[in-house]
Amino acid sequence: MSEEQKRLLEKQLWGVANVLRGKMNADEYKNYILGFIFYKYLSEKLERYVNEKLLASDNVVFVDINENTKEGKEYIENIESACVSHLGFFLKPTELFSYLVNKGKGNIDGQKTFILEDLKNILNSIEQTSMGTASEDDFKGLFDDVDLTSSKLGSSENKKNDVIVEVLSLLSGIDFKLEDAKNDLLGDAYEYLIGEFAAGAGKKGGEFYTPAQVSRLLAQIVSVDKKRVRSVFDPTCGSGSLLLRLKDYVEVSDYYGQELNPTTYNLARMNMILHGVHFDHFKIKQGDTLTEDMHPDLKAEAVIANPPFSAKWKGEEDPQLANDDRFSQYGRLAPKGAADYAFITHMLYHLSDNGTMAIVLPHGALFRSGAEEHIRKYIIEKQNYLDAVIGLPANLFYGTSIPATILVFKKCRKDNEDIIFIDGSKEFERGKNQNKLSDENIAKIFNTYKDRKEIERYSHKAGLEEIKDNEYNLNIPRYIDSVEAEQQINLEDVSKNLKELGVNVLEIENIIEGFCNELKISKPF
Repeated sequence: MSEEQKRLLEKQLWGVANVLRGKMNADEYKNYILGFIFYKYLSEKLERYVNEKLLASDNVVFVDINENTKEGKEYIENIESACVSHLGFFLKPTELFSYLVNKGKGNIDGQKTFILEDLKNILNSIEQTSMGTASEDDFKGLFDDVDLTSSKLGSSENKKNDVIVEVLSLLSGIDFKLEDAKNDLLGDAYEYLIGEFAAGAGKKGGEFYTPAQVSRLLAQIVSVDKKRVRSVFDPTCGSGSLLLRLKDYVEVSDYYGQELNPTTYNLARMNMILHGVHFDHFKIKQGDTLTEDMHPDLKAEAVIANPPFSAKWKGEEDPQLANDDRFSQYGRLAPKGAADYAFITHMLYHLSDNGTMAIVLPHGALFRSGAEEHIRKYIIEKQNYLDAVIGLPANLFYGTSIPATILVFKKCRKDNEDIIFIDGSKEFERGKNQNKLSDENIAKIFNTYKDRKEIERYSHKAGLEEIKDNEYNLNIPRYIDSVEAEQQINLEDVSKNLKELGVNVLEIENIIEGFCNELKISKPF
């Protein structure tokens, strides 16, 4: 997307957001805007597919088919079967986004029509057409968070209808250029909106979105030296942006994710479809990753996550977890007040033998004692899976200002291979509300990791014996002295300069005294 396209798109999208901004907060109105964009996308995608693939030789346009005639019904029946099989859903001509907007604006029969009930039925119909098919899990409940009955939309049904018509009309004026297969303008727009909503949602923003610059770094790390990845897994996938970032660097066959929050779970599935991932190639599940593993047999080539920092979990309160294969071999469960190592061992369980895993964690996971120290020691000493420890700047993430770290794991490391420590915490671009990593910052971290370079006060390769000598404490300052050396001061030069300054002061005072005498005023000293 060019800068000009980007600026125009952002202006148009915020024009849409302004309709709802005064009525509700960002965490609420995002559900409407993203949901309606998704409906527009599905509608336009289906219309293009039908006209170009199914009706091209019939000299018939989909929107012109009369659904009430015998011929029209036969067309609709055959088209529906093909669409559900290929796209996973179906919309009738009178259910298309463009038709509904024109109906609401009065362009169909010459007068504005109440479309609120139509819209409810259409969004429900999208889900219903997938029932009992291969795409059912991917479309079920997708629009549950688009609450068209909310009083925040308006105090009456007519006022709610007016707001919805205005929002849909503004969206209809945005051309996402679906005809250009290489142009992911819609995907870029969705990512932009999700990021903006995360920034406006405060603490809640961190629940569904990882800042783009961090996700780029993670994606590069888990795909290093690869052109194709068979499967990528994110056990706390949020909006799915972290999973999708991988396809910017490698070809990805299948995406797997799990998300606890139902609203964010819907967002992730929408995001997959909007980025052109076919429903056969992604499996996003809803549930608590740690207590309800919904991908029990998965071994993924790339595992990537930004889980909630030091989240609470059941831990030892649930006896079954101690016998769970994801946790049992480590001898201890992560403490119930900090699930960081529960996420780590869960992800290691799902990592293939030739895979790479990267997880964002709070710094406390590097050095906290007790059960976490026990698990950390086992992973390093017994398994030798830890490959890198990367320190990040403070205030990068939504909802928290604390600095974070990236831990990188591989199962195919050599017995005597070192662990590279990288301190990227001091190189960043300072922002008004949030800091960010520049392209140069990201490249330096990634290249240092890839080439395993040692750079003074920036990176260090620590052997396993050195880690052992530090009692498996991974706190970065133990391995990298990032404190700048103090400049040496020559006291002789300082003394000489002070003497010269003293002489100069006396000369200036004599000049001032002469002026004061001439003017017959008192001296200032």
